[in-house]
Amino acid sequence: MEELFDDDCFAIRQATRHVSQIYDRHLSNVGLTITQFSLMNRLKRTGPMTMKQIGEIMRMQRTTVVRTIQPLRRDGLVTSEAMGADARALLISLTDAGAKRLSEGRPHWYAAQAEFEHSFGEQRAALLRRELFAITSDSI
Repeated sequence: MEELFDDDCFAIRQATRHVSQIYDRHLSNVGLTITQFSLMNRLKRTGPMTMKQIGEIMRMQRTTVVRTIQPLRRDGLVTSEAMGADARALLISLTDAGAKRLSEGRPHWYAAQAEFEHSFGEQRAALLRRELFAITSDSI
């Protein structure tokens, strides 16, 4: 049993699933998952990006990016257009409908954030965020 508590990967993945469930529950009110919301939020902040750029920034494999984008494209929340001659290189953009849905989702995202910080503690959550971002920073 002691070995279970020494497994960093298991602990991080278990915590990730728990926290994602909180955010997904709140964002389901606007028909989004936390991954979709995060991707759309990134597009809003940075502007159009290629699928490769999205994967790199969000630390996602290409197939995961595709699975995340497909329902957003189907629902008219993002568009994709080929860049140049290579039809495989797609530029993903947030549509006006996507920006509206993102705005509608923001209060639900804040509610999820508040729920997590209330249960975990605001200071502990801030420290956790800092440590988690340190794991994925390029300086490691």
